[in-house]
Amino acid sequence: MQSQPINEVKGLLLEELEHIAKTSSNLIRKISSDHWSYRPHDNMRTLLELVQHIVSIPSVDLLILQENDETVIRKLEADIAADQDHEKLIAWLTTGLHEVRAYMESLPDEDFLHKKTKPFYLEHGSVQAKWLIEITTHIQHHRAQMFTYLKIQGYEVNMFDLY
Repeated sequence: MQSQPINEVKGLLLEELEHIAKTSSNLIRKISSDHWSYRPHDNMRTLLELVQHIVSIPSVDLLILQENDETVIRKLEADIAADQDHEKLIAWLTTGLHEVRAYMESLPDEDFLHKKTKPFYLEHGSVQAKWLIEITTHIQHHRAQMFTYLKIQGYEVNMFDLY
């Protein structure tokens, strides 16, 4: 049985995730391919690598929370890393977002709140609700990085690009 308050919270998190994906897509469309190789410091990703990571987050994190093997996850990451086209990259993000939404909406309340799954790289698991929070904050963190990269490169971006 689905509880209205739980569905409201789940809906708010999914709405925020969709908003972050939409604003990330808008920022990605502003990037000149000439700037793909921009890297603020040697120990940081290039702009292209950052964008590829951002667009992979929903799909990759979903595979991780569903306890897929590392080889499955690395394969998806490699497939995404092969793309440099803005719209193809955004399509990865959109597809992943739809997959996360479908998965989270399919969960009964009990599973959403109490079912723990463990990523291949940790000894402990997290409940599905926490995974949804993690996916949302993960992509939000990297969207902020991308925003900063663009500001440093002189792009006309401001807080309204995030809201």
